[in-house]
Amino acid sequence: MITFQKAELVISAPSKKEWPETLLPEIVLAGRSNVGKSSFINAMVGRKKLAYVGNTPGKTRLLNFFSLDDKYMFVDVPGYGYANLSKQQLIRFGEMMEDYFSERLQKKGLVLLVDARHKPTEDDKLMLEFARYHHLPSIIVATKIDKVKKSYRKKQLDLIQSTLALTEDEVIFPFSATTKENREEIWEKLFILFDS
Repeated sequence: MITFQKAELVISAPSKKEWPETLLPEIVLAGRSNVGKSSFINAMVGRKKLAYVGNTPGKTRLLNFFSLDDKYMFVDVPGYGYANLSKQQLIRFGEMMEDYFSERLQKKGLVLLVDARHKPTEDDKLMLEFARYHHLPSIIVATKIDKVKKSYRKKQLDLIQSTLALTEDEVIFPFSATTKENREEIWEKLFILFDS
């Protein structure tokens, strides 16, 4: 089982001036509010409270940089699609993402988290298009799969596949932060991206 001796939040950066000056390869984690990004991070790195899991969606407002054994970096971006965001906050989020995707040389890939129980949103499609536009390889993680009846799983995964118009390079992993389903398989794919 993949484990990390050290996993820590390096900085919560409100703008590019605060981005950490490291050469560590970075994977961006994106998804709509309440999709389970913090739970995904905690489950993947084997820590209970590395990323804050809130009951209220839309808590992440900054780019959170997490260092893993001083070798790799996860970059958690604000969840999108949360109704309580003002227009100004939405514009800021767009600018933050544009800055990161167009300027950050350390980026190696995107993990797009979608809720396995629902059809991906327009925002999900937009985020994936954004990654494709910037030639960033993407992994799709269908979270909360433990909450989908086994008999419905294939149907839900097919729906995600067709809604996002995935290419053969864009793999979907059903995932549960509770059961850790596909944790090791996702890491295998992440290490390939980190080391590319």
